[in-house]
Amino acid sequence: MVKDKKNQGAEEKILSAARKIFTTKGMAGARMQDIANEAGINKALLHYYYRDKEKLFETIFLAEAQKFFPKINAIFQSDDPLFHKIEKFVDEYIDEMLENPYLPWFVLNEINRDPDQFMYKIWGENNLPKPGKFLDQIEKEIKNGTIKRINPVHLLMNLLSMTIFPFIARPMITRNLHMTDSRFRETMEERKKEIPKFIIDSIRK
Repeated sequence: MVKDKKNQGAEEKILSAARKIFTTKGMAGARMQDIANEAGINKALLHYYYRDKEKLFETIFLAEAQKFFPKINAIFQSDDPLFHKIEKFVDEYIDEMLENPYLPWFVLNEINRDPDQFMYKIWGENNLPKPGKFLDQIEKEIKNGTIKRINPVHLLMNLLSMTIFPFIARPMITRNLHMTDSRFRETMEERKKEIPKFIIDSIRK
């Protein structure tokens, strides 16, 4: 039992150190030696737990995705008003991406490699994403005359792309706009209000 606790403690230190290194340097820039140094262990011990940085990267961001995406599902499934859902989605998503900026890259890579397997890893066999209630809610608001006629799928895509794209395109945005990391963060904090306002103003009657 003592050995198990010791092993668990060492692994937690490794995961904490790896998260910090990956978040600051990305997958390409991180080295196993950097992670070992941050964790205060030797490289041989790090390799005992994780044979390569790809496996370590997957372990960290798969766990994060498994925590995060059900939260988004819960927003879509909730009984909140449509405009509140839009605001809450943007707020939750930007907070998560600021905390884990390489999560979108992990998700894109996994989806492109094996979408079915990735969905199974995140959601399990019987718990897939359920945007249906959100899409039905949009249709209901259109029929009630509270928002303009819009294809619900396009509205969902607009919401996703406006929120996610800046994080995927971050290297290009920061380089071309001469933006520091702190300024990028400030801009994304501003977008928590800008995106919902833009979308809601565009559909409100």
